[in-house]
Amino acid sequence: MSSSTVITNIAALVTNDPSLGDRSPLGLVRDAAVVIEGDRVVWTGESSKAPATDNRVDAEGRAVLPGFVDSHSHLLFAGDRTEEFNARMSGRPYSAGGIRTTVAATRAASDAELEASLTRYLAEALRQGTTTFETKSGYGLTTADESRALRVAARHTDEVTFLGAHIVAPELADDPAAYVDLVTGEMLDACAPHARWIDVFCEKGAFDGDQARAILTAGKAKGLHPRIHANQLSYGPGVQLAVELDAASADHCTHLTDADVDALANSRTVATLLPGAEFSTRAQWPDARRLVDAGATVALSTDCNPGSSFTSSVPFCIALAVRDMGMTPDEAVWSATAGGAAALRRDDVGRLVPGAYADLTLLDAPSHVHLAYRPGVPLVAGVWRRGVRKV
Repeated sequence: MSSSTVITNIAALVTNDPSLGDRSPLGLVRDAAVVIEGDRVVWTGESSKAPATDNRVDAEGRAVLPGFVDSHSHLLFAGDRTEEFNARMSGRPYSAGGIRTTVAATRAASDAELEASLTRYLAEALRQGTTTFETKSGYGLTTADESRALRVAARHTDEVTFLGAHIVAPELADDPAAYVDLVTGEMLDACAPHARWIDVFCEKGAFDGDQARAILTAGKAKGLHPRIHANQLSYGPGVQLAVELDAASADHCTHLTDADVDALANSRTVATLLPGAEFSTRAQWPDARRLVDAGATVALSTDCNPGSSFTSSVPFCIALAVRDMGMTPDEAVWSATAGGAAALRRDDVGRLVPGAYADLTLLDAPSHVHLAYRPGVPLVAGVWRRGVRKV
């Protein structure tokens, strides 16, 4: 039988269960405790009512919240794009073309080099409180390179996404129809066994609405569930297509019509906002307030990638969402935990309730609000993943 541990003397515990504590969406419990047994939470509540356990951890009056759920990242790559970033910050606008630089470096890297890079960024994210992450292929753009990226990713997470449709492969740039045929045929056959999700960059310079529909529909036929890069750089069909296909998430959602907002609010599709991309490209911020007020489910994620959002820090994205996207601190924390879980269609992460995985982040602060109140400060003092303390 596994031993049990109580984390007690928690000043403020975010459970994301509105039936608990202050009955808000965060289910905030004051002077709280959490009991872990094996890899699961078995009890949450007020410290004075905590059951007896084998082990005890004193939170010393600090805050505890669910581990962050980073539901959108691109961690399978080689090289970096420092020069591109430097040039862009000196006045050149961002476009999808920069992806080709990373494609060349990734194709040239060995499996061992890709895995070493992946594990480095995962460790970096874990130190900042991320306990669940999704990651995509998309920097190989050949059948062999896409499938090997997914095989590497699948050794480290269950949330693996096939993104062969990131851009048209450089060697088929003059024949995008042939590349779509490759992605929906031979490449999909090779990649589907290693992935849970299929994604497409639906944007000018990448894939149009008809191409995106064909790619996502082919993925669904192979048992992969859709998600989509939608409406990042311009207005377009991505959000409506996401809702039509019951995609788990429409990601970026920067340029939205009223009809797009209404469609998201009346669907299961989560609007995943990626403020690191706007920060790193000096682009227009997504209007999170508009989405939240309309009743859409919103997730916050890092979009960690070498071109347009080279950050693995969910706390940084929370601070940006509060400062520049109209979210309250409570909303941003919910979106980075329970919202991310919703974008992955998971109910066993992003919450601290009996039966959920024991994924917890301990802050060196008395409240989760400090994540936005003290931007850039390394506040994560402890991380438990699946019941085991990792940080």
